Amino acid sequence: MSLEALSQLSREKLLELCQIYAKNWLAHDGCWFLSIEEKHGIVEAIEIDRESWRKFTVVEAKRLIAFLNLPPDSGIDGLKKALSLRLYATLNEDKIEMEDDRTLTYYVKTCRVQSARRKKGLPDFPCKSVGIVEYSLFAKTIDPRFEIESISCPPDITNPEHSCIWKFKLHA
Repeated sequence: MSLEALSQLSREKLLELCQIYAKNWLAHDGCWFLSIEEKHGIVEAIEIDRESWRKFTVVEAKRLIAFLNLPPDSGIDGLKKALSLRLYATLNEDKIEMEDDRTLTYYVKTCRVQSARRKKGLPDFPCKSVGIVEYSLFAKTIDPRFEIESISCPPDITNPEHSCIWKFKLHA
């Protein structure tokens, strides 16, 4: 779609298109993963997925830093802004809670990846090891002082009300 065609769309249609693009991206990610899982098994698929996220999450964070005009080492405020605009932001029901001025907890209530796997009769994706890479590198690209902790994430669900929960702590 050309920029001219985009400029003709209403705000509502642009927002709808953003959701379509995000869904398409996630569908492609899922197809890619399932193809590897079917051919090589879940263990190798997860290993390759981790390596893919090691690269992609940094690209995504850098583009959001530029888009949001975030200063270097933008801390909790920068991370909160960037997390809220990730591709997942329009697809999953999530929330961000500030525990204090150096700690942010990110809750994903609904996860389209897990929902899609369940619809196909597949077990939950044990995404914790991928999430550790994804969220730690995303946060460290925003500000290298971040450390992350998985509070609840498949296969280690400690809070069944959420698909996953991540804690981000900013160290001095």
